[in-house]
Amino acid sequence: MIKKNIIQLLPFTLLCSTAIAHAETYWSDNSLSYLKNLQDFQVLTNDDINVLTFEHVSGHNWGDVFFFVDRVNGKADQNNPEHKETYSEFSPRLSLSYVTDNDLTFGLIKDVYLAGTYEYSSGKSGDFGFGFDNYLFGVGASWKLFEKGFFNTNIYYANNEKIDNDQQLTVSWGYPMEFGKHHVMFDGYFDWSTSADDHEADFHFNPQLKLDVGNYFGNPKKLEVGIEYSFWHNKYGISGLDNESTVSFLIKAHL
Repeated sequence: MIKKNIIQLLPFTLLCSTAIAHAETYWSDNSLSYLKNLQDFQVLTNDDINVLTFEHVSGHNWGDVFFFVDRVNGKADQNNPEHKETYSEFSPRLSLSYVTDNDLTFGLIKDVYLAGTYEYSSGKSGDFGFGFDNYLFGVGASWKLFEKGFFNTNIYYANNEKIDNDQQLTVSWGYPMEFGKHHVMFDGYFDWSTSADDHEADFHFNPQLKLDVGNYFGNPKKLEVGIEYSFWHNKYGISGLDNESTVSFLIKAHL
């Protein structure tokens, strides 16, 4: 098992070691978020669910990094035991323009990447413990679709621990809008994973709409409030579930 995990981590080690050689950071952002469900989720059906998130995103001369950790707490209720879970993802991308020392910009594509993601989950619902380690490897691209903001795509092969391996498409975006003193960010992502013998294909659409409250007090890009919407078809690849359609309240502080 140890040998297998080492082999799975080799692409991540290569990404990091190659990047560190002449690393230069262009921009970076760290934040803490609080999410409170206003409607019921699927699978996790506790009435009262609170999520705390630490998030890091940064851009470098060698590529970019996205990392987050969720702490999910579902209070016990009449139909569900207490639920506690820590879920995180670490997603570095290595610029092929940087590696080859050639500008790979063409058409609407700004750059092409080697992409990887490590997914970790550890949790407990009542007396039932669960968790997994998944390793995703693939290629990505950044796109020039907006004058401001970003649009990224990644295609992965997913080496899953608890279910059969599959493929995943991830699309993420961020589009800032200004209406006088009102600054709004519309961002989010969607994941589409293919089916396998033991699970169905699933689709998760997860946008956020946030108002920059700090801008009203002369401290822009520090405090945002808004909503998050989660639409999930065949959540976790489980066939027969109703589509998840959940709105949550969101507050986000940038550190």
